[in-house]
Amino acid sequence: MKTGAITRILMAAALLAATALAATKDSFPKPATDDTIAKQVRHVVLSYPYYYIWDQVGTFVHDGQVELNGAVTEPFKKADLARLVARIPGVTGVTNEIKVLPPSPMDDRLRRQVARAIFSYSSLGQYAAGPQPAIHIVVDNGRVTLSGLVSTDVDKELVGIRATGAGLSFGQVVNNLEVEHPSAKKS
Repeated sequence: MKTGAITRILMAAALLAATALAATKDSFPKPATDDTIAKQVRHVVLSYPYYYIWDQVGTFVHDGQVELNGAVTEPFKKADLARLVARIPGVTGVTNEIKVLPPSPMDDRLRRQVARAIFSYSSLGQYAAGPQPAIHIVVDNGRVTLSGLVSTDVDKELVGIRATGAGLSFGQVVNNLEVEHPSAKKS
């Protein structure tokens, strides 16, 4: 009699343990992949409240190591972004190669001129809409770098022309804009 009761108790305990193990198996977090980490890093950068049109931050992720590059207008932004990215689950380290642009009233004036030239043009005004403009304008010692995403090849060229028209020569503007819907090249 005692053997039967002990067997039933052991069977019930084994069944409960198996059920508990099966329930917790799905609750363990899956290891973060580089793609998942990269999406989270991009989200952190874009949602950072001090990330403006004058800043550009690029990211690269490999084996949980995150590399931040680009340029920002203030030193605290560089430090904040590295700290926030380091908190993302799965990040094993952060290499912070973000350049802090030197303060320059001339560069500040040029930033405003280029932005006005681009965004005041009716067909390009759409790129200034929203909390995070699609085009970023980085000015470093009079040299302008455009980055971000535009819809067409024509918009990319037009942005470059408008930026150059803000009193710059062609060598002073680097157009690194990406095109969402590139036109098909004819052979």
